[in-house]
Amino acid sequence: MSNLKKVVVGKESKEKLEKFFTWVYKNEIVNDISHIPNGDLVQIKDQNGGFLGIGYCNSNSEITIRVLSFYDENITDDFIDERIKKAILKRESLQACTNAYRLIHSEADLLPGLIVDYYNGYLGVQLNTLGIEKYRKVILDSLVKYLNPKGIYDKSEARVRKIEGLETTNEIIYGEVAQNIDIVENGIQFSMSLIEGQKTGFYLDQRKNRQIVSQYIKSGDEMLDVFCNAGGFGLYGLEKGADVHFVDISPNAISQVTHNIQLNNKEAKVTKQDAFDFMTNEITTSNLYNVIILDPPPFAKTKKESFGAIKGMKFLLTNGLKILKEDGIVALFSCSHHIGINELLEIALEASKNSKKMVEVLEILRADSDHPYILNIPNSNYLNGIVLKA
Repeated sequence: MSNLKKVVVGKESKEKLEKFFTWVYKNEIVNDISHIPNGDLVQIKDQNGGFLGIGYCNSNSEITIRVLSFYDENITDDFIDERIKKAILKRESLQACTNAYRLIHSEADLLPGLIVDYYNGYLGVQLNTLGIEKYRKVILDSLVKYLNPKGIYDKSEARVRKIEGLETTNEIIYGEVAQNIDIVENGIQFSMSLIEGQKTGFYLDQRKNRQIVSQYIKSGDEMLDVFCNAGGFGLYGLEKGADVHFVDISPNAISQVTHNIQLNNKEAKVTKQDAFDFMTNEITTSNLYNVIILDPPPFAKTKKESFGAIKGMKFLLTNGLKILKEDGIVALFSCSHHIGINELLEIALEASKNSKKMVEVLEILRADSDHPYILNIPNSNYLNGIVLKA
């Protein structure tokens, strides 16, 4: 690939790339790259001319280069096709428990900027960077070739694409896509929407955690599922015979969880309210729970936002512990890389002090296997959770 333009990086970036980190930041580049068209492939070199990798470049983004390969090879349509095929094969084992899973997880599958989710014959895709957008045709052709989907819906993130200099139109880009899609996870039925749902449609990354937490639920338990979204954790609780109270402020979430309860022929209490207001009010009542789920949306999308996010999570967990029955369990999750396991444990320690309850850590949780955690890519470990007994 000697015909590619060269980007030279400093010592710090060189050391990270040698450990297979996949990003190069703008301030790590030491030569002039103003002549390189955004989205083009480049060779990454150290200051002595040593080869470090090949990636696509976009000077509009602080993450200026995203690496496609750490080897000196041709990045062709066949290269992209083979990466897609490998990612699909990697998920085959999940078909035993579900018909909904993530097929391609961006950097963690060495296809930076590309996310693909599979929902019972339908695909939700995100092409979030200019560099990956240039491979749109081969990506769609490969997905159709290997999966023969009923339809594909483009769920690309407008905010990210705007930074990349791209416009966004969320729409059906292949076949037909049903308004609501029925999926099954460990025998539990869910209805989700690629068109209306959050993220790419459903929180697939919590699949394993829903099952783990459900092992602590007994018939007759009082369970509270806060930030319930489609009702994943609570529906597992209903399956175990618990009395479940679902809480979310989103009208779409409330509609979705109500439908999913009916889909599984269950009954439950559903409340549309801000989670912080609900938890504030709940400690003034006599309501106590055996199981509490606290699974908030990403409070800290940047490191700068992490202080406020930690404060909010501390409040939620403190109040959760206060309304927990003796020997009850509470699960707290963070879907931000900036608030990892260590931060969650610190939050738990402070909440223990504030609620005057000693806590036992039962489980340390992370995303399911279709959202791989690559040790060399720290931000791939974005979902963390703890299960506490008090």
